[in-house]
Amino acid sequence: MNNLLDPAILFFAFGAFAGALKSNLEIPTPISRFLSLYLLMALGLKGGFALAESGLTEHVVGGLLCALALAVVVPVLALRLLRLWVGPYDAAALAATYGSVSAVTFLTAVQFLETQGIAYGGHMAAAMALMESPAIILAVLFANSLRQREAAGGHGAPAGAGAPGLSMRKVLHESFTEGAQLLLLGSMLVGLITGESGRQAMQPFSGDLFKGMLAFFLLDMGLLAARNLPQVRGQSPWLLAYAVIAPVVHASLALMLARLVGLPLGDTVLLMVLAASASYIAVPAVLRHAIPQANPSLYFGLSLGLTFPLNILLGIPTYAAMASAVMR
Repeated sequence: MNNLLDPAILFFAFGAFAGALKSNLEIPTPISRFLSLYLLMALGLKGGFALAESGLTEHVVGGLLCALALAVVVPVLALRLLRLWVGPYDAAALAATYGSVSAVTFLTAVQFLETQGIAYGGHMAAAMALMESPAIILAVLFANSLRQREAAGGHGAPAGAGAPGLSMRKVLHESFTEGAQLLLLGSMLVGLITGESGRQAMQPFSGDLFKGMLAFFLLDMGLLAARNLPQVRGQSPWLLAYAVIAPVVHASLALMLARLVGLPLGDTVLLMVLAASASYIAVPAVLRHAIPQANPSLYFGLSLGLTFPLNILLGIPTYAAMASAVMR
């Protein structure tokens, strides 16, 4: 309940309410883009400062390895399951969406931990960046392989199959040079280099402003989630169930890995949040060109209209409670 009374969460709920009422309230796109870049820059700086203080410890290495394992295992399992309910291209797109991560969900979880006084490692921002691309690459590899089999079988390429011309090199370039991700890693490097002196100099920017900026951004996300909710209507009940249950299953896998490796409580919660989140920015941007046969309203609608608000409102405190019960 305390999470629901957090100002940032309440602004998200207010945005969703305004969007449901079809209000003309909106955050201009350039401002929304600025807010997202600010939050990633502030998060990267915080992570770099923390990493400069802690150094490359066993927990840091363990957390990054867990993140990489989840980034591969989750989309592979998702693809095998989703092919039971949707076509192969839609299954690949959904696997990429739910195998990748949401930076906004992660940022909200960071704020939740700080409010609760739970320490976490700054390297988890690097774990987030590490988990973003593998699912996209695996999905595109599967889709390209499927197109080749279809062409070899004489069935002809499906409608809109201009995507085979999109080389894997281009996909890799888009995945690893995406501006927001580069800003996150670059900010972390700056924080790592400058250390404590940098923390003190940037405190008004990366510390004092963070909560208010996050609340403003979540207001925009609430509006966006409400306006994408209609895309969820009419979808298969199995897909709706997947959008609700899969995040909990993925978080449970992360909890098992974290316990096996012996991660601290805060790092465990963030790893669970990352595993449970679904991308609605980076993945759709790549898939729109890489897998045009997939239905964008399906993977974008489920991730932003259903999974994202559930994680923000209920998921984060639930994952924290699960981690507290198991790790202590």
